[in-house]
Amino acid sequence: MSVTIQEVAKKAGVSIATVSRIINKLPGYSEKTRMHVEKVIEELGYSPNAMARSLANNKTDVIGVLLPCVTSRFSNELLRGIERIAQSKGKSVIVCNTDRDGARTMEYLKTLREQRVDGILFISEWLTDEYGEYLRDLGIPVVLVATNRKSFPFSSVKIDDKAAAETATKYLIDKGHAKIGLITGSPDDQIAGKPRIEGYQKALSLSGIPQDPTLIAYGDFHYVSGIEAMEKLYKAHPDITAVFATSDEMALGALTWMHKNGIRVPDQISIIGYDNTLDAQIAYPALTTIHQGIEELGTVSMKLLAENQREQQIILPHSVKERDSVRDIRK
Repeated sequence: MSVTIQEVAKKAGVSIATVSRIINKLPGYSEKTRMHVEKVIEELGYSPNAMARSLANNKTDVIGVLLPCVTSRFSNELLRGIERIAQSKGKSVIVCNTDRDGARTMEYLKTLREQRVDGILFISEWLTDEYGEYLRDLGIPVVLVATNRKSFPFSSVKIDDKAAAETATKYLIDKGHAKIGLITGSPDDQIAGKPRIEGYQKALSLSGIPQDPTLIAYGDFHYVSGIEAMEKLYKAHPDITAVFATSDEMALGALTWMHKNGIRVPDQISIIGYDNTLDAQIAYPALTTIHQGIEELGTVSMKLLAENQREQQIILPHSVKERDSVRDIRK
């Protein structure tokens, strides 16, 4: 049978109100009393009811996390950063897999409202007017992660996708490559698809390399689409010397297709990815990629949310992580 707060108060020789204040870290008691009551709580094995405590202090210490895909390496590393900071702040996390489905996203937002979460991390999905207005009306802290929408008063944490894609493409150009294929997300994707395409095109333009739309193959940032996109690219352009895949998962798919078809990487075709996930390190050959600090993305956004800081638009740095999948063909 569970121990009640009344039993704790009786054994400790204090009022129920004093026990409640100590549990909820409110003032109005001496340090000696606090230590005594906490010792009694431990001895009796008392566990305060979380719902009752949340009603008393109007806080649940629960954070809602909305993700379009929970199974990707990107999501795994991001959640590791989020949960590490959440735990240190005494917060719990509810993870919602929206699957980029508008109806499901709205259902999860309504569920998180019913659960009375203290804040929401909205990740890697375009913030529509409907989502933005609903989140704004909740009146709780919201941080956008790996996405942005300046027309709503929310903080955001991301990298500059256009600049990072330009960096990746220029890296290949500087290694002597001119016929460079691009494997990327949809141009209708305002978060990662469109800006990464624009970064690729900008690097080509600045280097005086003609643009060819048939050198772009579209996927969904996941492994299987990387296989399909690489096959399409190679059949149309068997003379390409390099590929930029705008996610490590798609890059690994492209690597798989090339291995199966006897194409040596990087001797025949070089490839650079994007994310610097653990998979990039264990691939063969080890994948050169754009590092964007995924776990850091999680820790920074969770700190911003938990500490309820003023609205900020944070751009994290990116860099090229050199490994073995790109060859300098000038040599």
